[in-house]
Amino acid sequence: MTGRMKKKREIVALALLPLIYLYIMKLPPFFFLLLLLFISGAAQMEFYSMYGVKRSLGITGASAGCLLLYSVYAGWEDFSLLLVLIFLAFVLLRLFDREAGPGHALADIAPVVVGLFYIPLILSLQIAIRKAGPEWIIFIGATVWASDSFAYYIGKNFGRRKLYPSVSPKKTVEGALGSMAGGALAGLLTKLLLIDGISIRQILVVGFFIGCIAVLGDLTESMFKRDSGVKDSSSLIPGHGGVLDKIDGMLYVTPVVYIVVRFLVR
Repeated sequence: MTGRMKKKREIVALALLPLIYLYIMKLPPFFFLLLLLFISGAAQMEFYSMYGVKRSLGITGASAGCLLLYSVYAGWEDFSLLLVLIFLAFVLLRLFDREAGPGHALADIAPVVVGLFYIPLILSLQIAIRKAGPEWIIFIGATVWASDSFAYYIGKNFGRRKLYPSVSPKKTVEGALGSMAGGALAGLLTKLLLIDGISIRQILVVGFFIGCIAVLGDLTESMFKRDSGVKDSSSLIPGHGGVLDKIDGMLYVTPVVYIVVRFLVR
């Protein structure tokens, strides 16, 4: 990353972070749903674009993801039935695509289904997390951001040993350790400023674990990008890539925080 690109990245982050904080902390839950709908839809379309999914299937997948998120927000009970109907809709849409014919049907449907599970299904857990308190959404964002930042700067300046070169050649063991330190530090600061119901020792352990999990999320997206032959999921956010590039760690961290909120917080 060049110095100019790095500066551009930092300016965008500094401009967006306060706005995101106020949006999440001060507005009613419905506005958070709207944010999730935007993030999920944009990330899904980027994922589908990476794999060359046909526009009709891509739009159907992103729409299904939004419906899934709304169903969780609205408390629909027949969630499993909804997933079945969404899957059948994908299959039937491909079945009646006369231009495509029967060849490569599974290859066409697979990325649509993976995108649905990979993005909106995971993000739907944040609706329950938001109900426990908007500060936990801030906690997710802060720990993931700190993990990514520490991993980048420590890896760039001190990285020597490659972490997983076949998937992400630039990531190092030292960067991964920096990610864990960043997660623990951000967890501690968020605890001191915003969060009750959990001890400092517990939040440090959770933050450290989040730093580890965030690396796995980043590696997963790197795997998908390397498989599909792209560098970034898109160029939507200047200096940062696409929406999916920004939430890759968050996707893995969200289930961890859900478990913490559900079973650990008093």
